[in-house]
Amino acid sequence: MDWTTRDYRVFARTLTRHALLYTEMVTTGAILHGRPRERFLGYDAVEHPLALQLGGSDPGELAECAAIAEEWGYDEVNLNVGCPSDRVQNNLIGACLMGHPDKVATAVRAMRESVSIPVTVKCRIGIDDQDEDADLEHFIQQVADAGCEVFIVHARKAWLQGLSPKENRDVPPLNYPRVHRLKANRPELHIGINGGIKTLEECHAQLEHVDSVMIGREAYQNPWLLAGIDEALYGTPGPATDRHEAARAMRAYIVRRLEEGAKLNHMTRHMLGLFQGCPGGRRFRRHLSENAHREGAGLSVLDDALGLVPEVEPESAA
Repeated sequence: MDWTTRDYRVFARTLTRHALLYTEMVTTGAILHGRPRERFLGYDAVEHPLALQLGGSDPGELAECAAIAEEWGYDEVNLNVGCPSDRVQNNLIGACLMGHPDKVATAVRAMRESVSIPVTVKCRIGIDDQDEDADLEHFIQQVADAGCEVFIVHARKAWLQGLSPKENRDVPPLNYPRVHRLKANRPELHIGINGGIKTLEECHAQLEHVDSVMIGREAYQNPWLLAGIDEALYGTPGPATDRHEAARAMRAYIVRRLEEGAKLNHMTRHMLGLFQGCPGGRRFRRHLSENAHREGAGLSVLDDALGLVPEVEPESAA
């Protein structure tokens, strides 16, 4: 949340045409009661293929929101059963739902009955003292029986008692083999894996065992990773041959968003990691951080920041 905004997703499309992008988790309450709805559901056409990730547990509300998502043109609806934050726990949203597979199954069934687009689930391998084998198998079985065919599994437990949401992203150990066994046991299901994956080489290694890979923090902190995906995994050239080209591809979008009243830093904050590890990368980040938030900041701030990074010959994205 607050990371994979519409501005970030447009930036991601300057790097990869084919990777499936996910929205921030949007709660059913925000969609049903928040206004304007564009604030929560708006996106740019370039973002496709695009999945809307929902947070909620009430079957009727989730079904209504799934139908709204289809009306808005989303390609997939994903139910978040993995977020460990206290706020969502208190509303029976996120990872705590892994303790209620019957509720998830009922919700998935209601959502599938309301839409023709795929309804998928993102979950953990378990929560707290759950058995990573028996309880995960039971959860997958019940939800699959409700019609879910795609599960993206964060390969670590969520400890809802005793760990903060931030700690839940790092402290519980990753258990990739558990997700691999899940795929081996349920070959008819699409099983994706998530958690700690940082390189294209790691993606290739995981795809020997599962159907897809979801990349979270690394895709944000080191976005140039995305520039190698199309060629490495889809066999087609990516949209950008170098980092400057990717940044310049954002100029027209930034101009349009500024005219709509958006602030420059709302867009450029997602680009801070583009030159990670490159000469001038730190100067690029500092210039944007110090100037993009200023009143009236415009495209020249980005152009000046790019001028602080030497242009080099087109590089390999891998």
